[in-house]
Amino acid sequence: MSTTPPVLAAELAQAWADIQRYHPELPDLAAPESLIGESSSACGHELSFERLLHEAVHGIAAARGIRDTSRAGRYHNRRFLAIAEELGLDHPEEPHPSSGFSLVTLNPEAKRRYRTTIDRLQRALTAHTAATSADTSRTFRGPAARHGSSGGGVRVKAVCDCGRNVRVVPSVLAQAPIVCGGCGKPFRIPEVVGAGAAS
Repeated sequence: MSTTPPVLAAELAQAWADIQRYHPELPDLAAPESLIGESSSACGHELSFERLLHEAVHGIAAARGIRDTSRAGRYHNRRFLAIAEELGLDHPEEPHPSSGFSLVTLNPEAKRRYRTTIDRLQRALTAHTAATSADTSRTFRGPAARHGSSGGGVRVKAVCDCGRNVRVVPSVLAQAPIVCGGCGKPFRIPEVVGAGAAS
């Protein structure tokens, strides 16, 4: 069994911590592994340090109580852009018609500042890709992959103590509790019995 996914999650967490050294108000990344399988056309399909920095912009916006997107999170507004500039991201002069200022890129100063982090994360991403794309001929990727949709991430079942359940992207649940209207308790993703027993 490959140990690459946990290694990649650890590298994502370390890269996030490297960003926090320069931007202490950035909240902790609750579930770095949630970024591995998630994609969004507005935030970028490719997992990279640039995308991680993009996600950090959203994290700082949330910490400041700033609404940085609209249209269900697709359109990145000028408030997003202002924080992106603080973090070392450049942008086109004009917003994209549907995603606004989401198409940000690392500026030269940020590339220098994070060079070691970028290299380390890229090695982990390369190893992860090699480990997960070895044999895809017998792998089922689900309807989003078959129909070319990003799907906003893989949804899993979250349950509450009264027996109700919802389907949710794990990173959304990690941002803040989703509370059941029936009993007032938070939904949680149940642990799979025996998941840690395999070696």
